[in-house]
This record gives sequence, C-alpha cells and structure tokens, in this order.
Amino acid sequence: MTYDYNTQRKRMALPEYGRNVQKMVDHVKSIEDRDERNRAAKTVIQIMGNLNPHLRDEGDFKHKLWDHLALIADFDLDIDSPYPIPERTKFVEKPNQIPYKQGDIRFLHYGRIIELMIDAAIEIKDGEEKEYLTTLIVNQMKKAYVTWNRSQVADEVIIGDLKILSRGRLKITDGVKILEIKELLPQTKKKSQGKLHGKQQNKQYNKKKGHIRH
Repeated sequence: MTYDYNTQRKRMALPEYGRNVQKMVDHVKSIEDRDERNRAAKTVIQIMGNLNPHLRDEGDFKHKLWDHLALIADFDLDIDSPYPIPERTKFVEKPNQIPYKQGDIRFLHYGRIIELMIDAAIEIKDGEEKEYLTTLIVNQMKKAYVTWNRSQVADEVIIGDLKILSRGRLKITDGVKILEIKELLPQTKKKSQGKLHGKQQNKQYNKKKGHIRH
C-alpha cells in the first residue's frame, strides 16, 4: 500500500484555498479548448470566492480573486481574464530595507539601545524625570557590562563610560542610584546551596535511620 503524504505533493502557492482548488486550477490549465477553459476558470473563481467570504468586504474583491488564480496557476494560465494578469515580481518583491542608523557602536556590550536612551535623556530638562531615566541607563549599562564580560565592574567605570557616551552631558546626581550586582542579576547560587544543604540533611537522616535499624 502506498500513501499520499502532503510533503510529497506539489507545493501550494496559496494553501488557504486548499488542495482541491489547486487540483481544479491544474485541471483548467490542461483544458485545450479556450472557451471551455475560460468557463472553467470562472467556475473556479466562484468557488474561491465562496471559500473566502471575508474578502467580499474589500473593494477589489473580484480583482484579488483573479490575481490569486494566476498565482495558484504559477502564472501559466492562458485565459481571457477581466483584469490584467499580474506580474510574478509583484508577489516576490523583496521587503523594504529598514533604515538602521549607520556607524560603529562605541561599546558593543552596551549596544545601540543604550546609546539611543542616552541621547533621549540628554534632551530632557534637569529634574526627577531625567534622574529616573539616568538611573535606568547606568544600571542597565552595569548589568550589560557584567553579563558581557563575566566579571565585576566598579561604578566608576560605568560612570566614565556614561560620560563618554553622553559627551559629558549626563551627570550622576544625588537622585541617581547605582545598584549592586546582586540586585541587578538573578541569584541562582543561593538556590543551588539550598539544594545542597537539603541533600546533606537527607544524607544525615538516612545515616541515622540506618543506625537505628542496627
């Protein structure tokens, strides 16, 4: 017995219409008589419209169906379409390139986001809001530094880097609090120690239990 797996079948251009519509379109392409082929194509369009009633709310509903028919037929269907046959390139256009800011990042371990945050903080007037944002920035810098370099870092290093990145325009005022590393990073050591302590307790209990049996 042989099985017909979807992975072995022809790939569908628009899977939302289903395998049966794909087979119908393939059959229409094989019809030699042009008039009969045109009639069959219109029938397939009606079926496609019934399968996607939500498209009826769109103004170019019919036009879109005929474009989808061309796509399902791999742009190889010779019929008298009421609309211009779309070009293949219309469906395979490359996405527009996102305009990223050009230029090197001064400190890779801080990343571009920190630089953008610093630029934004510089524009804020002095006050609680600026101190709050500066606090977020320096603590994120400290966290990123330790995570990247796998080592401790003195607050003076972070303050110095902030001065460089902000071109001396962000200050560490009394309202800016730099946290300790243990406050910035999740602590897993205590958990592991707790597990070890629990194992030791179980071991001691088992020893006592064995001693009682003897």
